[in-house]
Amino acid sequence: MAIQGLALAAFILAAKATTWVSAASLVTFIFGDSLTDVGNNNYLQYSLARSDYPWYGVDYAGGKATGRFTNGRTIGDIISAKLEIPPPPPYLSLSKNDDALLTGVNYASGGAGILNDTGLYFIQRLSFDDQIDCFKKTKESITTKIGEDAANKLCNEAMFFIGIGSNDYINNYLQPFLADGQQYTPEEFGELLISTLDKQLTRLYQLGARMVAFHGLGPLGCIPSQRVKSKTRLCLKRVNEWVLEFNSGVKNLIATLNHRFPNAKFTFADTYGDVLDLIENPTAYGKFNHLLINNPTDA
Repeated sequence: MAIQGLALAAFILAAKATTWVSAASLVTFIFGDSLTDVGNNNYLQYSLARSDYPWYGVDYAGGKATGRFTNGRTIGDIISAKLEIPPPPPYLSLSKNDDALLTGVNYASGGAGILNDTGLYFIQRLSFDDQIDCFKKTKESITTKIGEDAANKLCNEAMFFIGIGSNDYINNYLQPFLADGQQYTPEEFGELLISTLDKQLTRLYQLGARMVAFHGLGPLGCIPSQRVKSKTRLCLKRVNEWVLEFNSGVKNLIATLNHRFPNAKFTFADTYGDVLDLIENPTAYGKFNHLLINNPTDA
């Protein structure tokens, strides 16, 4: 179910992406968490968020684990295939003089969040702020290679795909032993995420991002780690409600950013409803184990 949902979300994003990307440039910069990590965490020696062992990658080209948190391709891989470009390599695999920097880079890191303390118990991961720092270094390297004007043009015409925020709930707010879940109400925590994201997206704009697509969160209350918390093993309605509030906040932020920066295009990719429909109406998408998906929602 998770694989089919990921694939569905990816193809929806890919369909949107083909209408956003300029014909002049197919350079892509990808930011996010385990849904788009293509191996950055392999280079973090002490990270506990790893996927460089079987059976990760069993359905990927070559059949071996690459650091992707999936048996096959990530959302970024599928989008790249739709755009007919190679998937950008992991940032930590490149040197500052690598020519691959000119065609796109993937900064995503499993366990990462909008907040810097999200995923703290993974010991090492690249938070969204860390990933933006890495992009800043990438732009500096690109500037050294091709000059300031050409570097600015490359970044202005590139696509920036961002999918992050799940871990801020799953591996932070919803963990009973972490402070944020005790310190903030759900509404306050959502506001903290949006205000932090505002600063981060503004910083990306200042670094040259002009075409930005933000992938909203899916129904996190339906993932296994949340359903096991229900006596009936159903989706947790309250968690899904928090996700919808977050997505709504991001949509409003996107509108604000488009008004604030009229020479940029920020877009919100909403796949929540499509993934939930997959969970609630699985037979419309093929054959599934009914024990995993029937009676999907609980309070």
